[in-house]
Amino acid sequence: MSVEIVMWVAVSVGVMAVVPAVGFFLWRGRRDRLRERFGPEHERTVAAAGDRRAAERELRARRTRSGPLDIRPLDPDTRRGYAERWAAVQERFVNEPSPAVSEADLLVRAVMAKRGYITEDFAQQASDLSLRHSRTLEHYRQAHEISGRAAGSRVSIQELRQAMTHYHALFDDLLGGDQRPLRARARAPRTRPHGTAGPRR
Repeated sequence: MSVEIVMWVAVSVGVMAVVPAVGFFLWRGRRDRLRERFGPEHERTVAAAGDRRAAERELRARRTRSGPLDIRPLDPDTRRGYAERWAAVQERFVNEPSPAVSEADLLVRAVMAKRGYITEDFAQQASDLSLRHSRTLEHYRQAHEISGRAAGSRVSIQELRQAMTHYHALFDDLLGGDQRPLRARARAPRTRPHGTAGPRR
């Protein structure tokens, strides 16, 4: 066997060994990018599908379906207005917990619509939100579930409080940035002169 043939055989064997390895690393890279993009939603989708490949095909398809969405940031005045409305919902929760949870749901959807999300169908909402708000999407799922039960049956105050907490997580994420100064201004109690008593409740 000539040296030239031996060299070609060696090259062919090397290529056959390298190609699967390259394919494996490309596959791992795609999976890692999906995990990074979707966060907890990646594992939730895998668990729901029962098949990792099918779940990851679904996650990749979401990017295509949600591509035309024009997601817009909120200007400071709009953000401030929504923060003040949220503060009012929180205050209402003290005396009217169930209506306040329903109002929180409407307010979250109002912010979504303002930013450019489709809000008519919950499944579509979840699919679209998973692309940019995957870290807080599970909060929205749980809030939606509790809110749905509250509309048709009696739920505990603790569950309603949990729903408000879950809605709040997505609400803050949708507003974008650190909203604590805005909430602090919206919720700051009125100060009274020293030594005077406030009205009795």
